[in-house]
Parts: sequence; structure tokens; C-alpha cells
Amino acid sequence: MVKDMTSGSPARLILAFSIPLLIGNIFQQLYSMVDTIIVGRFLGVPALAAVGSTGSLSFLVLGFVMGITSGFSVLAAQRFGAGDERGLRHFVAMSVYLGLIISIVLTVLTICLTKPMLRLMNTPEDIFYDAAIYIIIIFAGILPTMFYNLLAGVLRALGDSKTPLYFLIISSVLNIVLDLFFIVTLKLGVAGAAYATVISQAVSAVLCFIYIRKKFPILKFQREELPFRFASACQLMRVGIPMALQFSITAIGTMILQGAINSLGSTVVGAYTAACKAEQLATQPMVTFGATMASYTGQNLGAGRMDRIRKGVRSCILISCIFCMLGSLLVVFGGGFLVSLFITGDQPEVMNYAREYLNIIAIFFIPLGLIFIYRNTLQGMGDGFMPMMAGVAELVMRAFVAFYLAGKLGYLAICLAGPIAWVGADIPLMFAYYIKMGHIRKLEKEKGITYIEK
Repeated sequence: MVKDMTSGSPARLILAFSIPLLIGNIFQQLYSMVDTIIVGRFLGVPALAAVGSTGSLSFLVLGFVMGITSGFSVLAAQRFGAGDERGLRHFVAMSVYLGLIISIVLTVLTICLTKPMLRLMNTPEDIFYDAAIYIIIIFAGILPTMFYNLLAGVLRALGDSKTPLYFLIISSVLNIVLDLFFIVTLKLGVAGAAYATVISQAVSAVLCFIYIRKKFPILKFQREELPFRFASACQLMRVGIPMALQFSITAIGTMILQGAINSLGSTVVGAYTAACKAEQLATQPMVTFGATMASYTGQNLGAGRMDRIRKGVRSCILISCIFCMLGSLLVVFGGGFLVSLFITGDQPEVMNYAREYLNIIAIFFIPLGLIFIYRNTLQGMGDGFMPMMAGVAELVMRAFVAFYLAGKLGYLAICLAGPIAWVGADIPLMFAYYIKMGHIRKLEKEKGITYIEK
């Protein structure tokens, strides 16, 4: 069911839209955590380190996929907000064509380049083989990942954040069952975890497609809306590519940092992997509010309601700060328990490394939350350049830590890398947002524009 976010209380709309999305994101993190728990407990810390060592490489590619599909959905949200149903359907069709082409190209490139990239990242020899097997299987599943994110993005662009949640819950349960079957019963090792992830993602994509076909009359295509048009493809790519590059540039910085982490040995890699899983769970509200603001901003921009965008950002910042403080408390007081889920036996060294990381990053959750709000708001307005430059700022900061601070501060530098990068990214994002809004407000005053709430 579609949801118009161009009228009504911004705070209530943001919360109502975010709650199903947040539950879905938490489910996604929980099944990712269960995936990691099963690997760590049934296959051991080296296998956990192998899976964890591929995280930044996975984010480089899958982050590109998530970014470009988010960009495509921005145009869908804008057309929906403007009441242009033909334009909405045409852009959805064009997004499908482009998604197919990009998926094929990415799959071939990533499978060919995986091992050289793992070597470049200093992946320890004792985990290299498992890391390569795991990530190659994940990359072989780029197509279903692309189409799940694309279709879920279309649903969210129409204001429906509940349906993707239902399919994600089904996918999460399936992922856990397949993890146990492939790893415990069939003894497939880390490959089993990868197979489970790809299959469950494919199921989510198929369910989204079937649901859209049956339940959304607004997306029943007419013949004239289906032909491939180069101009429309360029318009989608102009929004999608900067958003995709923003994810990938951030991932390159993470990969550089991962190389520094890998050089500290598999024990540190395992501890960092477990700690990052706890961090990802605690920071899901921030990710959720960012995704909400992209759809909210896109719809209101299409409707010409810049006043509602300003109100929405203010409301979202307040809500996000509250959740950031709760997330900080979670990782400080509950982080040790979360980390213990991923390891077997008494491993104090692993636990100490993980706790040190969590205690440091917890202080900086509010700057992280601001990144998602400002970045996604700018993207919802069609500005992909400054979010991409914020990704460049994160890359520079993480590279500085990896190449300079890590040699001086060791593991402490690894713990500070994220917070330093977050603060560095906030500066260009906040600058761009307030400059843009100041310019728009000036034009509104010059033209005597006033807004009447529906």
C-alpha cells in the first residue's frame, strides 16, 4: 500500500515509516549475526576471521549495488510525489534494465578480481582460502541482491516500508535454517554460510516481485512506458552513480583500514569482526532514519514542499540523537555479551580487543547518525555530488589512520578510525545542506512563496 508523505506531521510520518524499516534492518542484522555466530561457534575463530576479513571487500561491491538502487528509487519517489504515474512506471522499468546490465558486469569483474584484492589487503595466509571461497560465492549472487534492493527501494519510494519487512523476516528465518543445514549437516564450512546468504536474498527478491505484480496497480506497465530510452538511463545514472560511488569510496577506505587490521593477525581480525557485528546492531536506527529521509525528501521535493523537508530534517535529528544515546548504552554495557555470542571458550584477548573498540566508538554515535540524515536528505533532493565528497573525506581519514596513526598507536588507531572518518564526513554534508537550504529560502522570500498544509 502506498503512503503519501507530503502532508501530516513530519515527525509522526518519519517514525511511522521508520519503525517497520528499523525492524527489518534489525532482522537483517540478526540473521547476519546468527550467520556469524554459527560460523564462529561451529567452525572456530579462524573461520570467523576469514568471513570478517572480506567485509570491506563485500561492502565495496554490495555497497555500490545498494547505492545505485537507492539512487534509482529517488527518481521514483520524486515522480510519485509529483503525481506522475507514467513517469514513475517508466523509471521503474528503466531501473530494471540498468540493474540487469550492471549486475552481469559486476559479477564477472568481482569473481575475476577477488583473489588479487584479498592479497592486496594482506589477508593472513591461514584464512586466505576460506575468505576467497566465501566472498566469491557472495559475488556470484550479485543479481538477486541487486533486484531485492531495487524492488524494496521502489516499495519504499511509494511509502510502503512494511512489505519489505515481511519478506525480510521470511528471508532471515530461511537464512538461519540454511546456515545450520549447510554448515552443521552438510559440513560445507564457510561456503555454506555464503550459499545460505545468496539463496535467502534470492527468495526476498522473488517475493518482492510477485507482491508488486499482484498488489500495486500503479505499477502495471503500459506498452509505451517499457522501451529503453537513453535519456532516461542517463538521468537515472546521474543520480545513481554518485550515490553508488559514495558507498564504494567509503568501502575503499574501509579496505585500506582492513589491510592494517589484517597485519595485526587473525586474533585481532576475529575480535574486530565480532565487535563490528555488535556495532552494526546498535547503529541500525541511524541507517533506518537515513533511508526514511531519502523517501520522505524525494516525495516532498516532487510535491514542491521544501518547508516540509526542513521540518523533517529537524525532527529526524532529534529522534536520531535519542536513539544514538540508546545505542551507545547498548554497546558499552551489553557489548561484551554480544561479542561472547561469536566465540567459544575463554578467549580474554579477543574479548579485550572487542570491548576496547566498542567503548571508543560509542562516544561518537551522534556524528554517525548525522551522516545518514544529511547524506540521504541531499540524495533525496537529487544531489549525489556532496554525499560522494563526504565519502572521499571518509576515505582520506581512514587512509590517514591506516598509513600513519596505525604505526604509532597500533590497535588504538583502528578503534579511532571510524570516529575520525565520521566527523570528517559530517563537515561537507552539513555545509552542503545548509548552503542549499539557505539559497532555497532566499528564493522563496524573493518570490513570496508561502506553504499551505494539506
